[in-house]
Amino acid sequence: MDFIMNLTEKFKFVFIEKERWRYLLDGLGVTLKVTFFAVLLGIAIGVLIAIIRSTYEKNGKSMRMGFGKMILSVCNFICKLYLTVIRGTPVVVQLMIMYYVVLAASRNKVLVAILAFGINSGAYVAEIFRSGIMSIDEGQFEAGRSLGFNFVQTMRYIIIPQAFKNVLPALANEFIVLLKETSVAGYVALQDLTKGGDIIRSQTYDAFMSLFGVAAVYLVMVIFFTWLVGRLERRLRSGER
Repeated sequence: MDFIMNLTEKFKFVFIEKERWRYLLDGLGVTLKVTFFAVLLGIAIGVLIAIIRSTYEKNGKSMRMGFGKMILSVCNFICKLYLTVIRGTPVVVQLMIMYYVVLAASRNKVLVAILAFGINSGAYVAEIFRSGIMSIDEGQFEAGRSLGFNFVQTMRYIIIPQAFKNVLPALANEFIVLLKETSVAGYVALQDLTKGGDIIRSQTYDAFMSLFGVAAVYLVMVIFFTWLVGRLERRLRSGER
């Protein structure tokens, strides 16, 4: 009983007094904003790279030597280089490079975080989406040709909609992963959820309550989004019957 009373008093002191809970609320808003727009940027980058790489893998060898094949080969090389660099380096290092080097003149920390996490997410989304495209049966491409579609039209109207449906749960999981990865945004002094908890810790000298409070908020968000992903997967499965 005394333990519960002490815990209650600590909770009031850490979060209620001086309305310190606002640090968590404001940080949560920043975290969700960065995650949402970074995912959108990652999807845009990932889809583009996936189309280039899958096009090269499906048609690169059969294409005639010429300007078109050269451009496709160069684009594919750039995409592979991008994937190797981004997936081979820590996201926190990429964030600091973006803040201190690439956009050193910018004071918009939210924008810097969105770009850094979006570019990082794009590498993983690209592989997710490429696997979705490559999983589509070759007969779908032949069906598009039989309808008079060229390769671009076949990809746009037949392949990509099916691939997107197949990888949608994986993309939703990427959102959850990115949500947790944004916790390192404090390295560039962005006041996200984790940084908000750290500010409370520095003011109250209570690491237990402040850090466990941050962990609890992340856990609730992950449980909620995991539940949404589960519902999405069940709906997609039921739609295929």
